Amino acid sequence: MIKSSKSARLVAVLCVLFGLVAVGGGVTTWAVVTSQLSAENITVPADSPLMPGAKVQDPITAYAQAEIINHHALTASGGKTYAELGAEITAAKNSGDTAKADELTALRTTMMNASFLRASLFTSVLAYGVSLLVIGLGLMFLLLGWALGSLARPKEVLASAPASTE
Repeated sequence: MIKSSKSARLVAVLCVLFGLVAVGGGVTTWAVVTSQLSAENITVPADSPLMPGAKVQDPITAYAQAEIINHHALTASGGKTYAELGAEITAAKNSGDTAKADELTALRTTMMNASFLRASLFTSVLAYGVSLLVIGLGLMFLLLGWALGSLARPKEVLASAPASTE
């Protein structure tokens, strides 16, 4: 007698299909993000403590670039953040010091641009992480599909002989 499980085979096929789509999507996302970062021709500055001189084209170099942008922006602003500069601009305007307010506004614009650049780079880092997660899940689903498929293959089941009543 041959026994098989159609539902286990169906789940196995679905797991393999999902695994293939996930791995393909993850690899594609990784490649697209790498291509886009690489096309920007960004090089991590030499004063960066992490990956100095490296071309930004992977999660580590994108993170390094984001960190050195923050360092440079804070250095330019005297250690003040975007929000802190906003409060100082308001205080300068309230005191009638428009020259100081204009100077602080220029610094605040620098901080805003740095923040936008950092956010874009961190989005790339996040995209790399998610694509790696999806690739890992895809591989797990491929393995699960393979395991279920091997268990669902028809196997010959030996019928047990009826016990003798003699």
